[in-house]
Amino acid sequence: MKNIIHKGRGSISNSAGRYEKSSTTAIDDGWSSLDAELPALHTEIIIDTSRSLISYNDSPDLPFDRSINPYRGCEHGCVYCYARPSHAYLGLSPGLDFESRILIKPNAAQLLRQELAKRNYQCAPLALGSNTDPYQPLERQHKLMRQILEILAETRHPLSIVTKSSLIERDIDILSTLSAQGLVSVYLSITTLDRQLARSMEPRAATPQRRLETLNKLREAGINTGVLVAPIIPGLNDHELENLVTAAQAAGAMSVEYILLRLPLEVAELFSEWLQQHYPLKAKHVLNLIKETREGKLYNANFEQRFQGTGAYANLLAQRFRLICKRLAIEKSMPALRTDLFRKPDTNTQQMRFEFFD
Repeated sequence: MKNIIHKGRGSISNSAGRYEKSSTTAIDDGWSSLDAELPALHTEIIIDTSRSLISYNDSPDLPFDRSINPYRGCEHGCVYCYARPSHAYLGLSPGLDFESRILIKPNAAQLLRQELAKRNYQCAPLALGSNTDPYQPLERQHKLMRQILEILAETRHPLSIVTKSSLIERDIDILSTLSAQGLVSVYLSITTLDRQLARSMEPRAATPQRRLETLNKLREAGINTGVLVAPIIPGLNDHELENLVTAAQAAGAMSVEYILLRLPLEVAELFSEWLQQHYPLKAKHVLNLIKETREGKLYNANFEQRFQGTGAYANLLAQRFRLICKRLAIEKSMPALRTDLFRKPDTNTQQMRFEFFD
């Protein structure tokens, strides 16, 4: 019997996180209760009371050492999302909780202004969207990303953005100004060109075709924009690699990168469950191919291999990617962002500012 899933949600279950002492299991009582249509799962907003906004890392395989995530959890509901396990730290499930119980930081702009104004702050590019999408549906109402961009533009601070959302078009006015100063790079994340696959795997994200339209609009506005083909899933969407890169270039992408599927901690079970639900005949084959790229496991977190994997299958993907990029003469990286224009923000907004002119 197949599981009954919540419409518009990626995860099928809501198993307890790894730190919880108890868990629950649905059991059929003989009245076919498990076959009943599930009610709509509404999104719950939780206020995040964190006292800082910028997160720092020392990972040797990341091109940035700091990031901002105004939202914890993501309504897009991508079943493969490697950020899902972070919800376990909050006592919430990496499953349905991750995409329906979202923490927001309403004072994000204020926190950012305070942190950038610190005497010992040294400017370096900020990554937005490295964990959860800053342009997820809740952003339409709360506009946290818009407020953050206004401060980064005011301080001439460099940043990069990764998103699956066309909502980023709302901020083209700020982004084009930042791009003219060499201060921003934007990546549209595109997993597949198959609308049916995208709908089941990324239920609340923009369609692939809509993301390509957004890419084109950003490029027409003079914004440095590329495509992140992610994740590549062996046996499911890897056959699209060349078509994805070709479509990205045709839409105006300046560069293209790819990332192999990552299944850390609870994500492995969630993804396997999703495969059995939507692709039961090929689920075992897909999982075996993933193991081929991860030294016999569903995931290997070693820095040297977590993004591209190892083994013959992973090497073949890398070779195919190099060849298509070479044939299309498309770059694999964006121009370096400037850091020399940064100026600390004015934190005393109530006091009148005096300017002297010659």
